[in-house]
Amino acid sequence: MLLAETTTGLDTGDTAWLLASTALVLLMTPGLALFYGGMVRTKSVLNMIMMSFVSIAVVTVVWLLAGYSLAFGTDAGGWGLIGSLDHLGMAGITPSSLTGHVPTVLFATFQLTFAIITAALISGAIADRAKFGSWVAFTAVWTLLVYVPVAHWVFAPGGWILSKLGALDFAGGTVVEVNCGASGLALALLLGPRLGFRKEAMRPHNLPLVLLGAGLLWFGWFGFNGGSALGANGLAASA
Repeated sequence: MLLAETTTGLDTGDTAWLLASTALVLLMTPGLALFYGGMVRTKSVLNMIMMSFVSIAVVTVVWLLAGYSLAFGTDAGGWGLIGSLDHLGMAGITPSSLTGHVPTVLFATFQLTFAIITAALISGAIADRAKFGSWVAFTAVWTLLVYVPVAHWVFAPGGWILSKLGALDFAGGTVVEVNCGASGLALALLLGPRLGFRKEAMRPHNLPLVLLGAGLLWFGWFGFNGGSALGANGLAASA
């Protein structure tokens, strides 16, 4: 995310594009639900789909209460490890607050959709192997203890990976893909293989759903990548 260092007022074109991008990224989570749901056996479809959908609700609550503040708030301690609680419960953020040329509440919501899809992506690594209630608890804890700190390291101006190493993560290659990939692997190793693995047939039950989900993910990625420019400009077009 390229955060502007100075604020020169609201840009309606940038705001309109980020509004559209936010909707596109949110659409990726239902798309992921269909993609994963079509890949599992019939008995696991409801569980698989709801693991993605409940991530929307759970991550939203965590993000609005403390996640956004800890990820994008003023760096606490100056070490680049975590943000402050200045915006706990979105305190101090009004409709007129700006981040760059867009409303801060819109920027926070755009970032929320990234957190949601990242958590939901992990569910594919544990298909058929987790109780729904346990997944709900895991999603809340993981978002706060894993996603939020990494987002601060990479996306926030004071984060150590950005400010000290100079690494640039334009659209979440580290915060989203590497983060959820490593977490999914760790969780899969912890839970072990599915019962009957390599002994029973575990064919995808609905390939059209898989294709539909993949199409929605592809469509949503235009907002995922293009929206990360935080403006309607050449950088967004290139992405």
